[in-house]
Amino acid sequence: VQLQASGGGVVQAGGSLKLACAASGRALSSVAVGWFRQVPGKERAFVAAINWNGASTGYTDFVKGRFTISRDNAKNTVYLQMNSLKPEDTAVYFCGIFRAPDYYSGSYWPKGPQEYDFRGQGTQVTVSS
Repeated sequence: VQLQASGGGVVQAGGSLKLACAASGRALSSVAVGWFRQVPGKERAFVAAINWNGASTGYTDFVKGRFTISRDNAKNTVYLQMNSLKPEDTAVYFCGIFRAPDYYSGSYWPKGPQEYDFRGQGTQVTVSS
């Protein structure tokens, strides 16, 4: 399976972007997916996650109220809507499959990148002040 993150770009502070994570090689409809971001020299950091049907989501405190994770299983895609962007949101954004059994419905979302299976390139988000 490959996960392709897209939708990044350059935006001014206060602006919005919508990222997409599309899968090829398998269906995403039964798995939980997380978004992470990474800046040079730092570990990949948890941003948000969503379970297989969208009923359970989790966010890091820094993006709560600004970012929304969603999914469209018919399109095999998970999204990250980012509003009120700040320069501190500048990073490469990656999506990964949560290493949990299929049809996970819990509310616990681990923050460690080792708990997710990343397959593919990220997308660069740059927020200018």
